Amino acid sequence: MHKNSLHNNKYDFDKLTKACETLKPFVFENDYSTQTIDFANPEAVRTLNKAILFHHYNVTFWEFPDANLCPPIPSRADYIHHLAEHLRRSNVMSNIKILDIGTGASCIYPLLGNAIYNWKFVGTDIEKRSLQAAQTIIDKNGLKSSVELRFQTEEMQILKGIMKPEDRFAASMCNPPFYKNDEEAQEASRTKWKGLGKQGDKVVRNFSGTAKELSYKGGEKAFVHNYLYESSHYKQQCLWFTCLVSNISHVKSMKASLLKLGATDVQILDMIHGNKVSRVVAWTFLSIAEQNEWIKNN
Repeated sequence: MHKNSLHNNKYDFDKLTKACETLKPFVFENDYSTQTIDFANPEAVRTLNKAILFHHYNVTFWEFPDANLCPPIPSRADYIHHLAEHLRRSNVMSNIKILDIGTGASCIYPLLGNAIYNWKFVGTDIEKRSLQAAQTIIDKNGLKSSVELRFQTEEMQILKGIMKPEDRFAASMCNPPFYKNDEEAQEASRTKWKGLGKQGDKVVRNFSGTAKELSYKGGEKAFVHNYLYESSHYKQQCLWFTCLVSNISHVKSMKASLLKLGATDVQILDMIHGNKVSRVVAWTFLSIAEQNEWIKNN
């Protein structure tokens, strides 16, 4: 975890259950006399993440349909911290506005980015129901002036149809769909289910997720390369484009494509979560002089 993360230590279930009493029934002591929850239980996982938001980030309302993806708060906050550090290195220190691609029903990146760094957001999604749930979260947490939502009408498009001529973003961020189709997502869920020590044919996704949240035609590689191509049409409107990439093998082809598209800088932000390493790819089409001018004018 990033050095600024609030989640570098074990969960303090005493504090979390005080912040969110509905977590109490899910907490038990394991064979090692340690408090925990059943991480294979979607309701327990969702309630734990709600408690984390309540306790650490002063979120007072976080409700969305059970079918929608429940994001793990610590790793989502880590993306925010790494992006903040990256922007500081680029001398972007204030008036930060972020484009969140695929904000989802949970509206998690705008919630965390605003709570931690007071960033403003535009969040996008291809599902109207997700945006409706996200808007309720925004309204009930008093964030109307900080977070705007936009509906992407074309499922295969990412920036096109969303970006307005007057838009200026310090950065975009995105946690893209991993899978090519729902069948591939189901197979990954079966593998994870077994990894959690569960038996039987009935597989439950502990973080849930709809088909549109988890899959994209062509999978993650197709999504990120579409994103790269579309970003090249908005070079002056976003200082840094960024994307979480789960499959490290995609990074090499992304670098090659970005070079062809005219990117002036590509950086890899490594995020370490225990034994797992994930990475954010960040790129810009602006020279250092253009970046400084962009910061001065925005």
